[in-house]
Amino acid sequence: MFAIYDNGSVGFRSTVDNLYDLKRVEAPNKPSLEPDESSFQDYMNEKNEKKHHVVNAYKKIANIDTSERVYHVSEIMTRECIEISNEETLKDAYYKLKDNNINQIPVLTRERKILGLINKKIILNHIIEDGENANTVLMKKLDNIYFKELITTDPITDIRRVAKVMIDFRLDAIPVVDEVHTLVGIVSKADIIRAVATIPKLQLWS
Repeated sequence: MFAIYDNGSVGFRSTVDNLYDLKRVEAPNKPSLEPDESSFQDYMNEKNEKKHHVVNAYKKIANIDTSERVYHVSEIMTRECIEISNEETLKDAYYKLKDNNINQIPVLTRERKILGLINKKIILNHIIEDGENANTVLMKKLDNIYFKELITTDPITDIRRVAKVMIDFRLDAIPVVDEVHTLVGIVSKADIIRAVATIPKLQLWS
């Protein structure tokens, strides 16, 4: 399951297929095999003990692999991620990024609701817009910053779906939120690579 936040408000929450439809990005290829009417009739005529074999044979041909274990985001995400309050400033955000040598930080409300991701590019853009008052701009609270829409996922999403969304939408990381929109972690490209390296059966191309 994925969601799109627009400056803290949830404007979309649905499956990965609907995410691709909404954002007009090419979705994953669908299985090329479609059962015809005669195949369906043959299936219905089979005895119950043979139906399981028929279904598995179809799934194998259609590249629907249900034999491998599904790995969820919760198993690889970074739980103790660095974050920043919306009551802090652009200057605070800059030094937190610099001191921790990271690219972006989730911005949270006091209730741990996510507003967006802050990075050095966003900070620089605000300074450029009002270069003569750079010091004043840096003291602006993050609560007064507009954050563009943000894609999030939940802890039980298949890692393979998250990896593809990250590639297709050119994302370095995706925040992970629970059913009440509270941040519970973040999954990054580094987390995905680490999972591939340490989980032999994890096949992102499945």
